[in-house]
Amino acid sequence: MKKTSPSRSLIVNLTQQMMQVLPFSEMKPEHVDFFIENSQEEYFAPDEVFLSPQSPPVNRLFFIRKGGVVSRRGLSNEAGEAHEFEAGELFPVSAAMAGRSPTATYAAIGDCFCLSITTDVMRRLAEMSPQFADFLSQSIMKFLERSWQVLQRTYTSQIFSEQSLETPLGDLPRKKPLCVTPNTSIKEALTLMHERRVGSILVGDSEEGLQGILTRYDILGRVTIPQIDVNLPIKEVMTQGVKSLTIRDSAQDAALIFLQLGIRHIPVMDGKEVVNILSERDLFAMQRLSLKHISMAIRSAPDLASVALCAKDVRRFAKNLIGQGVQAKQLTRLISDLNDLVCDRLIELYAHQHNIDMKSFAWIALGSEGRSEQTIATDQDNALVFAGEASDAVREKYLAFALDVNKALDVCGYPLCKGNVMASNPKICLSEAEWNRKFAHWIDEGSGENLLNASIYFDFRRVAGNPDLLLKMKEIILTHAPPNLRFLKQLADNSLRMKVPITWHGGLDTIKLDGKQCIDLKKHGTAILVDAARIYALANAIPETNTRERLIAVGQALKVPEAEYMSWVTAFEYLQMLRLSIQIDGHEIDGNPNAIELNSLNNIDRRILKESLSVTRNFQQRLERAFGQ
Repeated sequence: MKKTSPSRSLIVNLTQQMMQVLPFSEMKPEHVDFFIENSQEEYFAPDEVFLSPQSPPVNRLFFIRKGGVVSRRGLSNEAGEAHEFEAGELFPVSAAMAGRSPTATYAAIGDCFCLSITTDVMRRLAEMSPQFADFLSQSIMKFLERSWQVLQRTYTSQIFSEQSLETPLGDLPRKKPLCVTPNTSIKEALTLMHERRVGSILVGDSEEGLQGILTRYDILGRVTIPQIDVNLPIKEVMTQGVKSLTIRDSAQDAALIFLQLGIRHIPVMDGKEVVNILSERDLFAMQRLSLKHISMAIRSAPDLASVALCAKDVRRFAKNLIGQGVQAKQLTRLISDLNDLVCDRLIELYAHQHNIDMKSFAWIALGSEGRSEQTIATDQDNALVFAGEASDAVREKYLAFALDVNKALDVCGYPLCKGNVMASNPKICLSEAEWNRKFAHWIDEGSGENLLNASIYFDFRRVAGNPDLLLKMKEIILTHAPPNLRFLKQLADNSLRMKVPITWHGGLDTIKLDGKQCIDLKKHGTAILVDAARIYALANAIPETNTRERLIAVGQALKVPEAEYMSWVTAFEYLQMLRLSIQIDGHEIDGNPNAIELNSLNNIDRRILKESLSVTRNFQQRLERAFGQ
């Protein structure tokens, strides 16, 4: 190890270099100069170990100027515990802030040149620079925030948008809601709506609170056509059980309700007081594509051709939402909900053609759609449950119906599943009793290879039809899976076949596709987190199927610190975000919609990708310790 003070020419060059990376890119120039002027340059020879758990408490913070550093926990050749730091990164942040010895061994990768400052200088700089202090306390979140801002700016120029869907409803412009008592006459209420030129009127009083709503869309069917006496009280025609949100809910929450319930107005509450009335038009007035426009068009589509046209709008709508700042968790949920509408409408159309009662079956989504995590590039994963006996004639009727639906979904841009995991497959077009036996067999007697293909069935969710047909299936899963260690271990063994693309020294391990160094974000990223979350959920009788919800519930069930289980969530959502950006742009590499070229990433995305995969690896190792060999 060699230490020197930076020369004046080096200081000038260092300032330019450091201003390109976080946190220095957000700091004032004089604060960056303070870091450099109070630093010393250090050289570490290849493989030189300069920090370890046996070292005294850390009293310096390092910035890598050139070269790299690998940190390892445990044995030096233990690939699962290595992390590689590249030029532009600071380390060891946690140990320096806590004034403790490092928990890992740090060694140089090749010739390594660093700048280091004392922890006293680090604290003084943190007092001067809020950006530096903020970075030290939440560096990963700062990377994610900046990465999302870059992606958002990429799409913002392509859409018209005034508000982000992340905005709390309390921050939106307010208009005083029109409200009358339940005994107000219909005539008086309509007169008030006309005078105020509003599309809805709330019904309530100080004792009972909000009791109902009447919109202009209700008037034709409830008042005009039935020729209701307009002198009757409004409570006779109002919609009861009004769905409301609070000022702390987001515009995203309102958007999902508009989509799922098919309503047009949502009261916003501050405690028991109605402070705003939000319409779908308020949220999407500046968008080329309206959520309500798409959902209403799908619901009213008279035939396959019309549904197919609506399905094309989903991709464009997703691009619009990225520009608004909608995060991966909401975007995949919205995509899944819109895809559900497409599927539901096709099921209705073909159930009518085949003279099948919607209450006699349940159409279930599996895999990513079952978890409400669909991205743009997704094929079909579905199955069918029907009521009654499984005679050949009954099964053939449902198979013919399912085949038409599967083909129609293919026309709408949802490709047929190459593995034939579709409702038109006789093996998964089964009666309620057959499905119950199938799940019980998988859990109680299933083999490893058999379970490898069956795992996505444990993510099932009803899309259309009778929900009661699925109750026993859910009960079997929640009661049979937790105590069956053989079943859980077999699932874990299958999952552990997938490897996180991190090398033995903590770098990113790429695959070559079309001559480019790439990483498959699904196969070697999100799929590993999905599998681990599913196995832990089954082991702990957690009913959620969505991966984000599972990760949070698993962390709480295992009594893991919140910061740790939220890092699982953050890693998953970041990898999902990268997948979505690739698929929305249609930039496939060698036909792979989940592959990303490593050299295409900016410095921020490259570093946070590595951190997200490191978190993924750690979570997989936790799974291995719990259920593996």
